[in-house]
Amino acid sequence: MATLVDKKLIHKLIENGVEPCLIPGFIRSLVNAYLIDPEMSHGQANERLKYLGWDDIEIDYHTLQLAINSLENKGLNQLQYKSAPWYLSGFKTRTSPSHIHQTQLTTGIP
Repeated sequence: MATLVDKKLIHKLIENGVEPCLIPGFIRSLVNAYLIDPEMSHGQANERLKYLGWDDIEIDYHTLQLAINSLENKGLNQLQYKSAPWYLSGFKTRTSPSHIHQTQLTTGIP
């Protein structure tokens, strides 16, 4: 069930231009940004969100604090930032040993 903080957050995000159907993805991007730097300002959050493709959305200090409060109440500590190498390591491909070695040299991924 949505808390009062959740409802305020959703209202603020819609007010800031986030389409309702995109809110879960936006929140996930915000979580990843927050987990990298929990002390970031709303300006830094906006920079990270733009880097992740949310170019038309800017959040203010109040919206960031609502999001942090909402996420912490839901157990933000249980969420984890997953980097690209973690994502890629879940895939097994059939390649020659020389191709694997070359990939390791260029990407640094073992």
